[in-house]
Amino acid sequence: MTATRGTFPVDRDPARPLDPAPGYRELGERAAPVSCPIGVDARVLTRHSDIRTALADRRLSSRGAPSNHVVPGADPDEPVSPGVLLRLDGPEHARLRRLLIPEFTVRRIEALRPAIARLVDEHVDAMLASTEPVDLYRDFALPIPSLVICELLGVPYADRDSFQQQSALLVGVGGDPGATAAAAMEVQQFMAQLVLSKMEHPTDDLLGRLIRRAAETGEPLTVEELVSLGVTLLIAGHETTANMIALSTLALLRQPEQLAALRSDPALAPSAVEELLRYLSIVHFGLFRYVTEDVEIGQETIRAGEWLVAALSAGNREEAVFPDPDRLDLTRNARSHLAFGHGVHQCLGQQLARVELQEVFTRLYPRIPTLRLAVPFEEIQFKDDALVYGVRSLPVAWD
Repeated sequence: MTATRGTFPVDRDPARPLDPAPGYRELGERAAPVSCPIGVDARVLTRHSDIRTALADRRLSSRGAPSNHVVPGADPDEPVSPGVLLRLDGPEHARLRRLLIPEFTVRRIEALRPAIARLVDEHVDAMLASTEPVDLYRDFALPIPSLVICELLGVPYADRDSFQQQSALLVGVGGDPGATAAAAMEVQQFMAQLVLSKMEHPTDDLLGRLIRRAAETGEPLTVEELVSLGVTLLIAGHETTANMIALSTLALLRQPEQLAALRSDPALAPSAVEELLRYLSIVHFGLFRYVTEDVEIGQETIRAGEWLVAALSAGNREEAVFPDPDRLDLTRNARSHLAFGHGVHQCLGQQLARVELQEVFTRLYPRIPTLRLAVPFEEIQFKDDALVYGVRSLPVAWD
């Protein structure tokens, strides 16, 4: 690789915090060589078609974890523990995914819609009954997906404060390594106790059904596998959607004509969800992949042994795929976005996220038509140091 090596772009423009890091455009459209924060050299893919090609290619391994290239101290060559779905490939990954797919079918998730709608309405009621300003992230965006994933997994919601704090540490970048390790240990111990209880006393929830389904195949899941799966689903099931709810609300408050269109036409919600997923791309550091055999991507040969980063946020802002890509347009057909990844590792819970966001969009904004920021936009603090982008808080008020 003889091209000049740059630095992986991690910093967004403070003046445009809802846009991808400008460094992606500076890298150009080729598989640009960069040095990643963990000290690994990689190629960055920024074109939509190249990213789809790469993520669909079985010769690219996910063993390095989705975004470990920006996690200080991370070792991408560390052995993969059993059940760590996001780092597994081949038959091991396929086996676990097959066991989980029945829990996330469109039909099963649609059956949850009425309960999700009630949750949203209850939290809107609570907001309206409280004293302004309200932190929309803490009091609305975070509890709704947390309640949903707890109900799905069979996790006591009374434990939410603990796992929410642990999750925030585990998706952070550059925090105290000791605190992160302690959080990982604590959430794993919590999940191990829950799993052991469900193995002894079967329950009709996702974890309980997963235990039975695996046993019926003749390959029961081990406690270690169940703990890894449970922790992954618990964290991913609320962190991503909570940040999308808050960040979407902020984006819409910044563009009142788009918010007005959504408020007046609830049928716009499905396309609004897809467009906001594209526009915000909250997995903002992209996906990390290891090349196991030489591959051709974008007329370039990427050699076995190299690392790639699929820059989802850059692909979601490509002009050739999404005309005028920096403009938020809720009527745009954005279904080809990359927010959920692509290929065999595409997000299992994407339909659940869609339903949660749709119910928020069709209920929150019409019920509080004068919703507004309670602080200047410049005072909003963003999660620049987290693997899942969002806001730390979102103070709102209404007239």
